[in-house]
Amino acid sequence: MNPLFGTTAIAGVGLRQYKRGASPLPERSVLVEAILDACGEAGLDPADVDGFVSYGDDHNEPVRLMPELGTRELRWSASVWGGGGGGIAGAFGVAAAAILSGQAKAVVIFRALVEGASGRLSAAVMAHHLNDHMLAAGVVSPAQVCAIRANRLFEHHGVPRRIVEDLVRASYFHGSRNPEAVAFGQQFDPALLHSSRLIAEPFRLFDCSRENDGAGALLMVAADVAGDLAKPPVYLLGCTQGAEAGWGDLLENDDTELYATAGFRFVAGRLYRDTGLTPADIDVVQLYENFDAQGIMSLIDHGFCTYENAAEILRFENLISDGGKLPVNTAGGNLAQGFIHGIGLPIEAVRQLRGESPNPVAGARTCLLAGGPGAPTVSSAIFANAF
Repeated sequence: MNPLFGTTAIAGVGLRQYKRGASPLPERSVLVEAILDACGEAGLDPADVDGFVSYGDDHNEPVRLMPELGTRELRWSASVWGGGGGGIAGAFGVAAAAILSGQAKAVVIFRALVEGASGRLSAAVMAHHLNDHMLAAGVVSPAQVCAIRANRLFEHHGVPRRIVEDLVRASYFHGSRNPEAVAFGQQFDPALLHSSRLIAEPFRLFDCSRENDGAGALLMVAADVAGDLAKPPVYLLGCTQGAEAGWGDLLENDDTELYATAGFRFVAGRLYRDTGLTPADIDVVQLYENFDAQGIMSLIDHGFCTYENAAEILRFENLISDGGKLPVNTAGGNLAQGFIHGIGLPIEAVRQLRGESPNPVAGARTCLLAGGPGAPTVSSAIFANAF
């Protein structure tokens, strides 16, 4: 029996987003506003929040949030290891563990990123992804690491390069209809993807996520408590994190079948076993895509397609909310909604399952959240509005 299945729920969410370098408030203040928004949605006194969980080297130590929030008692404070977005889904498992073990009652999962306080995210990620082995070979940015793996996907496994265009188009299709998105109201011309400046072959500018200032927060409580709060609960059905043997810092040295994956094969398999669900049971996906090719790898790892049939399944018409068989990133994702290290993805999962998404998926009951592909530690979770 999976102890996470339906025993905790998200009761409120908050998102504040600004253009990179343009936040009107310091980072911690933006985060406090997002937490207050999440508590306000739920109708919970912010002073009753007694736990905090983050990921990806967030600088905002929970004890420093207490004065602004009026916190009565801090009972739980944790973060998922690793500087990448791979831990984003795992943060919900950590929060649920605190609640189910009785160590906290109301836990906020958060991520904040304001350039004036934290600097560029790429500098923090380098500390976890780029060891001396890579630096000595001139690999000095996450884009370069992921580009090498993307070329392996295309050239060794034969996945057509054009496939990433459909994922980007779907992201901008959703973002263009989301008032909170950086792409709101914009029509995306695929020619932009091919004509934008080269970052690291094969990635051009529009193949890459680009940072925003802002913060996001999600309030998690026990399922029986969530039913008494203001918003319809969105339940956590399962969460897995980790890495399989051989996935690590020297992977670029090894000619193995792991190389062109996103690192999710075992994590995704455990998630489906724990929940009793399969890829066919997932109605919508919120997918962390630091680079579009890594998003394709993640969908393959999660069993939605294979190297051989990816081009057939991951088509634009299948990836959009308007009747698509596999709607992905229905707020625009990291590419078109905005990139605050991925925290917008679980917020959209909640809104989608409440029926509040700007791009609703008819009848959606389940949503898969996939963390940052290719990170040293990866994680995935499944949410539902009923079980």
